[in-house]
Amino acid sequence: MIEINVEIDGMEESIGRAVRVVDEAMAYGLMQVGQAGSERVHRILDQRIKHPTPYYETQITITDHPPGQVRVHDRGVDYGPWLEGISTRNMQSRFKGYHAFALAGGFLAREAQDIAERSVARYLARAGL
Repeated sequence: MIEINVEIDGMEESIGRAVRVVDEAMAYGLMQVGQAGSERVHRILDQRIKHPTPYYETQITITDHPPGQVRVHDRGVDYGPWLEGISTRNMQSRFKGYHAFALAGGFLAREAQDIAERSVARYLARAGL
């Protein structure tokens, strides 16, 4: 959870602007967390894939739907679960998966709060709040 305290002296228009800016800052912070997750997935895949083909990595994207949630995913690529290591095919083969999304999720579990707080603080500072 991120908590923002803003003190405003002035007219009602200032309050409305502050609320809008804080909402924008929160959305920005959340998207920065998603961006960090996407970058981590790409970094892991770059380190682990021996013979990369660009298609799979170009499918990794960030969506912010529903509002207030960010999701890093591979757009449902058919062989994505196999590459991740969560397919039933992984049990039958020597390839156990790259676990890029799981590892990135662990990273975000530890770092998301700090990433979001720094991003929100920068956004609010630029907005003059």
